[in-house]
Parts: sequence; C-alpha cells; structure tokens
Amino acid sequence: MSNTVRGYAATAPEAKLAPFQFTRRDPRPDDVMIEILYCGVCHSDLHMAHNDWGHTRYPLVPGHEIIGRVTGVGSAVTRYQAGDIVGVGCLVDSCGHCAPCAAGEEQYCLERPTPTYGGVDKQDGQPTYGGYSERIVTSEKFVVRVPANLDPKSAAPLLCAGITTYSPLRRWQVGPGQQVAVVGLGGLGHMGLKFAKAMGAEVTLVTRSPGKEQEARRLGADHVLISSDRQQMGAALGRFDFILDTIPNQHDINPYVATLRLDGTLVLVGLIGPIDPPVHSGALIGGRRAIAGSCIGGIAETQEMLDFCAAKGINCDVEMIAIQDINNAYERLEKSDVRYRFVIDLASLKG
Repeated sequence: MSNTVRGYAATAPEAKLAPFQFTRRDPRPDDVMIEILYCGVCHSDLHMAHNDWGHTRYPLVPGHEIIGRVTGVGSAVTRYQAGDIVGVGCLVDSCGHCAPCAAGEEQYCLERPTPTYGGVDKQDGQPTYGGYSERIVTSEKFVVRVPANLDPKSAAPLLCAGITTYSPLRRWQVGPGQQVAVVGLGGLGHMGLKFAKAMGAEVTLVTRSPGKEQEARRLGADHVLISSDRQQMGAALGRFDFILDTIPNQHDINPYVATLRLDGTLVLVGLIGPIDPPVHSGALIGGRRAIAGSCIGGIAETQEMLDFCAAKGINCDVEMIAIQDINNAYERLEKSDVRYRFVIDLASLKG
C-alpha cells in the first residue's frame, strides 16, 4: 500500500481547509496501520487551524477523535490484528519514562507528549498529521479498542470530549450521594451530564440560558440552575461537592465557586487561558474550596472510559458530515450551532 494519503489541511490561519496529499511514515515494529472510518471535529481543531494559540505548524491536518479499522500490524504488535475496530485520541507518543508516563498519565508527560496532529514525531522529527485523512500509522501503545456494542460513529468524540469529562469525574471520585454541577451544555457539557448521572451522582446543569430543562433532563440532569438568575444562584450557595466547568471562553467563576460546599472542588476543562476576572481568595479560604484543571486522560483511562460507555450505553450525540462540508462545520462550530459534536464520515474522502 502506498504511503501517500489524502486528507484536508489548513495552510494558513485565514485559509479554508482544502484537499491535501501527504506521506505517512513506514510502519515500525510496534505500529498499527489504521483505515480511518470516522473522525470527530473538536473545537481545538478550529483553534489550531486558526492559530489561536500561537503555535500551529502548517500545513495542518486536524483530527484527534479517530475511529478506524486495523489493516495491518507491525511484527512486535500483540494486542491488535487486521479487522479490529480501534480508536486513536489526542496523543500518539510520550517519553515513556517520566513519573506521569510510568503512572499511565501520558497526557502529563514531563517531556511533553506528541499530539496526534500539529506535533513532531519523537523518533524521526517529521510532523504529525491527524484524522481528517484516509489512514494513520500509530504505535499500539496509543491505540484503544472500541467495544463491539458502541456505535463507532458516536464513539469518535469520546476520544476527546468523552475522556476530557470522564477523567476529572473519576479523579475526584464522583459517585452516589454527591451533588454535581456541570457548567455549560456543549460538546463537553453534554458528556459531563451523562457520565455524572451514570456514576450515580445527583446532577445539575448550570446554564445562562433558560429553556434547556427538557434537553438537560434527556441527557441526565436532575436539575437546571440558571446562572443569570441571582435568586437561583443565591439559593444554591454551598450546594455542590463538585463542579465541572466546561465553558471554553473567559468567564467569571466566582459565582460558581460560591456554590461549592466545604471541601468542594471546581475543575476547569474548557478554558485555556487566564481566569478573568480573578478569583477572590476569600471564597476559597472560607470554605476550604479548591479550583483545579484537568486535561484528557491517559491511554489506560481512555480504554476504561470506552468500556464504561459500553457497559452503561453511553454515546456522544453527533451530527454526521462529509469532509467537503468541514469549513461550513467550522463556521457553525463558532456559533455553537451543533448538538453536540460533528463527526466526519471519511468515506466521503473517497467519493
């Protein structure tokens, strides 16, 4: 099979994504060769394509929510074989020897993990290209198995949106008897509701917009709290054991911190950037409260999350698109006009 691969790439911050051909590396002994079937569209894809974070390498082939079929394996691969349905998430390598890597927390690799796209391969120095493409070659250490009873289309966003919300809920041991709030109802927020409910917590959606109660309950929420309603927020003071804040833009988290119980924690998973306005330390000191952050999950935890989804019947709510519609999808994503994640059917690349 030729190493030449078709995909879609951005070539500059203001450029539309367009057809692009590139070369995948020759397989190594520990590599899994994957035909990409579906790829989720993450908000970070848009940020990277537009160089919003200032470190994009062009040309950029986005995509780190990859579901595909194994077409071949290297001589040292033991866990996968041709025909398996597998996933590749946000990472394709890490140093493997630092303390986080040894603990199965590759996402916190002290030497920086290699992202699935927009990074540099640690072994050959070549750029990494993502899932808006026909095929990918990845070490088996960074491949996960998709359970047979998960819809592969809906499973794609679990590899980013799913693990980003699952990991902190597990880390802070969310479970029965706890009051949990999820702030924001988007790609991350809707998964947070599903996971927190499946873990046994009493779950509240916190949103600025009235009218979301029916949708929130469908997704697992027991209650809806309107954050723009001072009376409702006042009544919620000291209510929550744990708050998962999924809002991706700068926003005032002080009102949310005030709704934490003694020893409660608010975890940021959406915002990348300064917290503005600042958090008043009195709210933390006065209730022994904490603010934390969380970033995806390790490979073992990602597999655990997929198995949890299979056991609980959890999938991501998705809208399928053809690769030719990706620029329109980006425009809609900027307007939050999706429920709740776009997924590209890569069969459209062959048409």
